[in-house]
Amino acid sequence: METRKEQKERRRQEIMQVALELFVSKGYAATKITDIARRANISTGLMFHYFESKEKLYEELIRMGLEGTTYPGKQKYQHAIDFFVRFTEELFVYMKENPIVAKLFVLMAEAQRSDATPEHIREIAMQVNVIEQFIPIIEWGQEEGTIREGEPLIISNAFWCSIQGIAERYATNHDIALPEAEWIVDIVRGK
Repeated sequence: METRKEQKERRRQEIMQVALELFVSKGYAATKITDIARRANISTGLMFHYFESKEKLYEELIRMGLEGTTYPGKQKYQHAIDFFVRFTEELFVYMKENPIVAKLFVLMAEAQRSDATPEHIREIAMQVNVIEQFIPIIEWGQEEGTIREGEPLIISNAFWCSIQGIAERYATNHDIALPEAEWIVDIVRGK
């Protein structure tokens, strides 16, 4: 039987999932705390028992998205291209198994560019710069010949714009098939 602490944590996670759905579909500014409470089947008063404000809930989701960007520093591969293949394969599998991942891509992008984002939360979201994180991997791959020649920043940007677009599309339509990871890796692959 579930303990009281476990029940509280389960409910908290449910609220976060509901809020994420609403923030992705309506945006931060248009989502009201009453919308979140209603969709989570709880009273607004109980909602404040779990999160003191919509802003705090949003901030927690943004911090969750930030945690997911530590991937590059934790992986070790023999060749740079192996990193890109493995990263893309794992990301697409993870998106299929846990659609929240794709929604976090949408949430983080909106938090970075929306005027409605509270400034301190935008600063948290702006800590995510995967395009720059991947530049050393691209440079490594260019040195060994597995990554195409060209400006590393532009190559990384092309790769990440593809990933972002796929994640945003998948976040709103889980029925579409994700592309083969190799198709996306070909953006960076040396010829």
